[in-house]
Amino acid sequence: QVQLVQSGGGLVQAGGSLRLSCAVSGTAFAIGTTNWYRQGPDNLRELVATITWAGSTSYGDSVKGRFAISRDNAVKTVYLQMNSLKPEDTGVYYCQGTVTRVGRPISTYWGQGTQVTVSS
Repeated sequence: QVQLVQSGGGLVQAGGSLRLSCAVSGTAFAIGTTNWYRQGPDNLRELVATITWAGSTSYGDSVKGRFAISRDNAVKTVYLQMNSLKPEDTGVYYCQGTVTRVGRPISTYWGQGTQVTVSS
């Protein structure tokens, strides 16, 4: 029953912006520490951004200053705002989050992935 459902992504020109979403399904659940990963054409998986239970954020070197991770507990969603996109940002983006129930961690789940393509 518990899932992380991703949305957003698509095709954008270099310099443009996209916002990815990662939402927990089910009314009894919340999302805690969440990571965003991406897998580019080289099939290497990179950690792009992290937000902790307490709200601390961190970013991969390649996206610092351009991407921002945030969480809205009211809608149980973690976002990745992607600005000043570059062709090298192209890839499949995955969220990985810890799902909680009544404040207790249940398990870590992966979203289904969403394609981001940045054209030059």
